[in-house]
This record gives sequence, C-alpha cells and structure tokens, in this order.
Amino acid sequence: MIKLSEPIRDSHVAVLAFFPVGAHAGPLLAVTRRLAAAAPSTIFSFFNTARSNASLFSDIDHPENIRVHDVADGVPEGTMPTGSPLEMVELFLEAAPRNFRREMAAAETEVGKKVTSMLTDAFFWFAADMAAEMKATWVAFWAGGANSLCAHLYTDLIRETIGVKDVRMEETLGFIPGMENYRVKDIPEEVVFEDLDSVFPKALYQMSLALPRASAVFISSFEDLEPTLTHNLRSKLKRFLNIAPLTLFSSTSTLVRDPHGCLAWMGKRSPASVAYISFGTVMEPPPAELVAIAQGLESSKVPFVWSLKEKNMVHLPKGFLDRTREQGIVVPWAPQVELLKHEATGVNVTHCGWNSVLESVSAGVPMIGRPILADNRLNGKAVEVVWKVGMMMDNGVFTKEGFEKCLHQVLVHDDGKTMKANAKKLKEKLQEDISRKGSSFENFKVLLHIITN
Repeated sequence: MIKLSEPIRDSHVAVLAFFPVGAHAGPLLAVTRRLAAAAPSTIFSFFNTARSNASLFSDIDHPENIRVHDVADGVPEGTMPTGSPLEMVELFLEAAPRNFRREMAAAETEVGKKVTSMLTDAFFWFAADMAAEMKATWVAFWAGGANSLCAHLYTDLIRETIGVKDVRMEETLGFIPGMENYRVKDIPEEVVFEDLDSVFPKALYQMSLALPRASAVFISSFEDLEPTLTHNLRSKLKRFLNIAPLTLFSSTSTLVRDPHGCLAWMGKRSPASVAYISFGTVMEPPPAELVAIAQGLESSKVPFVWSLKEKNMVHLPKGFLDRTREQGIVVPWAPQVELLKHEATGVNVTHCGWNSVLESVSAGVPMIGRPILADNRLNGKAVEVVWKVGMMMDNGVFTKEGFEKCLHQVLVHDDGKTMKANAKKLKEKLQEDISRKGSSFENFKVLLHIITN
C-alpha cells in the first residue's frame, strides 16, 4: 500500500501536452496540479504551446513547483495555415519531437536536474524512444475513455477481422472483450478506414504500438463505468489506471468564472427543466443543424442555455434571440461543470466528447447526443446502449422534429425518468470511487509513486 505521506525523492517530471484539441491539455494540467501538490519537492516542467498555455493559466494560480514552458506550434514561419483542426494537429505532430527535445534540454539546464520521468499525452508515441534515451520513466495519458483506447490498441485485429472492402458497418466488435455493444460504424475513422501512411492516422497507429512500452497508461474515468474494458486493457498494458478527476466534485463557489450570468439565470428555473447545449471547443454541427436546434427549442418551449461561439451566432434564425429572450440564453462561453451540477439542468445536449460525457455522468444528468468526430460515436453508443443514460439524434443529425422528440423523451417521457435514474446510479458510483476507499484514490497514489520514484 502506497501512502501519500511517504517521502518522495527530488525528481524532475517533463509534462508534454497536446494543444490542438482543447479536451487534452486541460485534464493533463489538472492531474499535474494534483501531482505537484502531493509532491512539493518534485519539479514539473509543463510543455505546451504559448497560446494554449495562456488560456490554461490565465485565471488560475499554479503550485510553485510547476514550471511553464512554451513550445512552438509547428506552423512554419511565413505560412498561413487554413486553421482547420486536422491541419493544426498534423503540423504540430510533425514538429513535436524536435521541439520537445529542444525545450526539455533547456528546462534541464534551467532547473539543474535531468528529467527523471515523462508524463505525456498518449498521442506522443515518440515519447517511448525519448524516455528510453533519457533513461526516464514514461507515463501516458489517454484523454478519452477505455472504449476508444481499446479500439486503437486493437487496430490490427480490427482491420484483419472486418477487412477493408465491403465492410459491414452495422457489424459489432464482439471479437474484442468489452466491445460487444459497439459497431464498426462507431469506430474512429483512423482505426479502420484511413491510410495509415498519412500523418494523423500514422501517429495514432504508432501510438497503439508504443503504449505497451509505457510504465503506465491512465485515463480520466472510474472502473465501474467500463469494468470489462478495464480488465481487457490491463492485459494489454503494463499498468492501466482509471483516475476520476476530483475537480468534477468541487463545490460551486463565488470564484466560478461566469461572465454572462448563466448561473444567476439558472437560479430562476424549475428543477430538471433546462436544456444545456454545447459542442465542445473544436467543431460545431453545420449551420443547417444549428437552425434546426433553434427551431426545436423555440417550438418546444424548453428553457435553455446554449453555449455557441460568437462566429456561429449569425446562423441562428432571424429574430430567434428576441423571440426566445424569456425562454433561454445564448452565450459564447459557459461554466459547463457548474451548469451541469445545477439542479435546474434536465439534459445535456452534447457532441459526446469524453470530458463532456464524464461531466454529465458526475452530475447525474442524462444526455442527447450528436457525435461529430473522433471518439464521439463510441461515447454516444455507450451513453445510449451501454449505460442507458441518454439518446442519440436519429441518423446523427439535428432536425427540428427530431430534436423536439428527443427533448420530450428525456425531459417528460418515462424513458427520460429511467435515463435520469441510471445517470444518478452512475453518479453515486463515481462519488464512491473518488472517496478514500475508492479505486481512483488508490490509482492516483500508484501514479504518484511511478512518476516521482
């Protein structure tokens, strides 16, 4: 049994964050902050792009033993990228190995200590060789759930089993323990359909080959959420750890950033009546679907808080904001965790990104899903079929009538009451898991021991 009070030798941990997707760097920083607080004599050098660092560290203090370092984003000087998420990812990954090596060497000189451990985003498959060269421990963080991690680790088996021609999209992945409820069509495109020689799919494939070399791989989750997959992944990796983020259960305080007054607005609504709508930081549904969402909200009369980027507000139907002024609010940013925990929230309308799903589960709030990319479809399938805490839009597309139907189903119909009850049970399991008797607490101690010794 590892005790948090055990003396920890002075160490230097290099934390390599993945910036282009907002869901990655934030959770990795949250874990780093917790590790740094538990190991005050250990230096944590946090490497990330200047823009991402500015966002992450803008309104929070961080422990003195976290040193923040900027890394180039990979965009060649004098070029003007299109700004598409995939292009930014590919440019970053192409340049990342040399950029991280250079900045880590500078950090070692600055700190006066060699890097003893590397804590990296799992996407950085090259960290396996880096750590071996530096005689450092490598620990990888997977920003999704056990379902998507399993899909990537079984890339070769999946391709061999389902083939590349005449693929039956509705066929299930029953040949992988724990994946019986998932279909071929739910898997990220990179696993099955894309050329493994192109930059991003190749990086993910290389990752699937490298992760078994890591001293540990951990995710933000809890063991009771996907127990069969957890058991499966433990057979594939040296150590596989579920660590539920404690931040999901921090109490709402006056310090919560809420520039548009969402929480005050929520305070005037009935319990479990409001639809909270957000699709993450990377992509939104296309304009026609934004119109369908607006039309469905207006005709259903359901109270709403909609977090929608300002640039996309031009797609809303003419007069929508005026006509629904008393019914709901549309804001460019909202305090999602606090809103989901609010008693007035009745449903989370989401793209089914892993962070959003976990935040809904931690709040006991059912979901309406419209998957957009990456692991979204796998998570959506889990929400609807595995955990039964929500439902997906028909054919994965918002229509006015389809959205109205889903809102009624979740907020009014008996099916919605069942979803709410199932969500409450998962919330209770998660709360138990992060207690001092739960596996997340023990798993965190294991992670701390691996990183700092």
